[in-house]
Amino acid sequence: MQLTRRVSWLLLAFGVWSWIIWPTFLKNIWKDPRSWNDGMTAFFTVHLLLTVASLAFGTAIGILGLRGVRAASAAVR
Repeated sequence: MQLTRRVSWLLLAFGVWSWIIWPTFLKNIWKDPRSWNDGMTAFFTVHLLLTVASLAFGTAIGILGLRGVRAASAAVR
């Protein structure tokens, strides 16, 4: 399967966006008083898992986009 250059850039941008947004989100959740009560609360645990999953998906999608961008630029040469 070949990705167009536009789709490849979109996937790469999504991966970068994920790495900008989700660590900031986790930092804000960390500061939330609902996150801690003699240890991690379920509120924090759920949001931590959401962040980890989103970063994993964002990384995988970003890698696909990067590979597509590289393939598109190699095809031009």
